[in-house]
Amino acid sequence: MRVDVVASPVRYRKMPLFLLCALALLPAIGLLSVHWWLRDEADRYDDTRSAVESLSADDDDRPAASRRDTERAKRAAILSTSLFDYRRLPDAVAGSASINRLEVQVARALPVIDGRSCAAVSVDGIAVGAVNETASVIPASTVKLIVAAVALEVLGPDFTYATSVRIPAVVEGVVDGDVYLVGGGDPLLTSDDYPIDDDTLPAFATTSLDVLADALVAAGVERINGSVIGDGTRYDDEFVIDSWGDGVAFNDAGPYDALLVNDARVRGRSGVQDDPNVGAAREFARLLGDRGIRVADGWGSGPASTQTTVVGTVESQPLGEIVREMLTNSDNNTAELLVKELGFAETGEGTRFAGLVVIDRVLRQWGVPLNGVRLLDGSGLTPTTQMTCQALLDVLQRSRGTVLQTSLPIAGQTGTLRDEFIDSGVEGRLFAKTGTLGNPPSDEPPLASKALAGYVSGGNGAAIEFVVILNADEITEEDYRSIWATFGQRFATFPDAPPTKDLQPR
Repeated sequence: MRVDVVASPVRYRKMPLFLLCALALLPAIGLLSVHWWLRDEADRYDDTRSAVESLSADDDDRPAASRRDTERAKRAAILSTSLFDYRRLPDAVAGSASINRLEVQVARALPVIDGRSCAAVSVDGIAVGAVNETASVIPASTVKLIVAAVALEVLGPDFTYATSVRIPAVVEGVVDGDVYLVGGGDPLLTSDDYPIDDDTLPAFATTSLDVLADALVAAGVERINGSVIGDGTRYDDEFVIDSWGDGVAFNDAGPYDALLVNDARVRGRSGVQDDPNVGAAREFARLLGDRGIRVADGWGSGPASTQTTVVGTVESQPLGEIVREMLTNSDNNTAELLVKELGFAETGEGTRFAGLVVIDRVLRQWGVPLNGVRLLDGSGLTPTTQMTCQALLDVLQRSRGTVLQTSLPIAGQTGTLRDEFIDSGVEGRLFAKTGTLGNPPSDEPPLASKALAGYVSGGNGAAIEFVVILNADEITEEDYRSIWATFGQRFATFPDAPPTKDLQPR
C-alpha cells in the first residue's frame, strides 16, 4: 500500500512586513520634517531681523519704552536661531576660509627662503606655513623680542626704575663731603636740555635727571665741598660685551651700567664717556652748576656712603613704555640693562649671565623649543647668538594681545620701520621688530643677518604672527627688501574670505 502525504501551503503573517516598511520610512519622514522646520525657522529669523533693522533705523528718536521693545525683538531673533545653525558661527566659518587662503599665499612666498635662512607664519597660533623653522640662524636684534617678553612677565608692565641722590647734612647751604647719584638701572635717564632730537631715532619715555638737581636746590644746597660721585653698583662693571662684533662697542652700544645718563654722553662733549657712572656724575655736576650750586672737586664713581641721606628720587616711566622705546628704536643699551635687571630681580646679581639664566628658565616654563637656541646677550649684537624661527614664533604667539604686540614699530610710520612698506598693503597694519647684523656686506664670517618678526593685523580681531630671518654671506638692501615685499604682498591679502553677512541665507 502506498500512502502519499501532501502538506498544506505555508502561509506567512503579513504584519511584520508592514512594520519593516514603516520603520524604513520613519527616518526619511523625520529628515523631511526637520528640513521643513529649519526652513520655517530661517524665514522667521529673517523676518524678525528685518523688523528689528527697520525699528533700529531711527532708534535715537524713539522713546525709551519703544527702544526696549526693539531690544526684546533682537533677543528673540537670536533665540529663534537653532543652536546648531551656522548663523551662530559665521565668524568662525569666515576665519577658517581666510586662514586657508593665506596658507596658499604663504606657500607661494616660502621658496624665496634659502637653506641658510628660515621663516614661519601662523594666524592666532594656527600654523599656515614654514621653512627651516627649526634650523639655527643668527637672529640679530629680534632677540629683543625675547628680552621684552620675559621682562614683562617677570618684572611686570608697571615696574619702574628709581634713581636717587644722597647727600651728607646741609649746614648753612654747604655740603661738607661728596654727593652721590645712585643708579637704579634706568636706561632712559636724560637731561632735559640734552639734544636727543639730533639722534637718528630719538629716545622717548625718558626720565628727567633735572628732577634730582632741583631736589638739591630744594634742600638748600649752595655749595658742595667735595665731588659728585656716580654709583652704579646695582649691576656689575661689564660696560660692553667682548663677543660683540668689531666696531660695535662705544658706537652702536655701550658703555652702560645701573647709572646711565644720556647714553653715557655729556652735553658739550663729543662721543661717549668710557665709564657711564663718571659720565652721569659729570652731567649732574653740570646741571648743578646751571642752578648756581658750586661743586669743589669735580666728579667720579664709586659706592654711596652709608652716612648720607636720600634727598630726592625720580622714577622712570612704567616698564611697558620702556619696552616700547626699546623695540621701536631697537635700543641696544636698554636691552642689555633689562637683562641685568632680570638677574638682579631674581638673584640679587645684576649680571648678564644671571639675566640670561632667568630668560632660559622662563622660556622653558612656557614650553618654547630651545634646541638650536643660544642666547649670549640682550641686544642681539653678538654674531654667535643662535635662534630658530619656531622658538621666536612661539614667543610671538604667547605675547599676542599683550603690551609687546602694541610696542613694536609700525610699517611706514614709526621707529626702524618708518621707511619700510610705504604705500604697500601692510602699511600701518604690520607691527614688527627688525634685525640687522653684518650689513653692509662683509667678507669675513659669521654670516650677515637681516630679520623681521612680528604681527599683521587682520582688522577682524585676528592677527598673523610671522618670523623671517635671512642669513647669507652678504645681504644687500635690494636683497632683503625684495624678500620682505614678497611676504608683505601675501600678508596684505589677509583676511581674504567672504564677509560674515554673505554667509547668511538670503
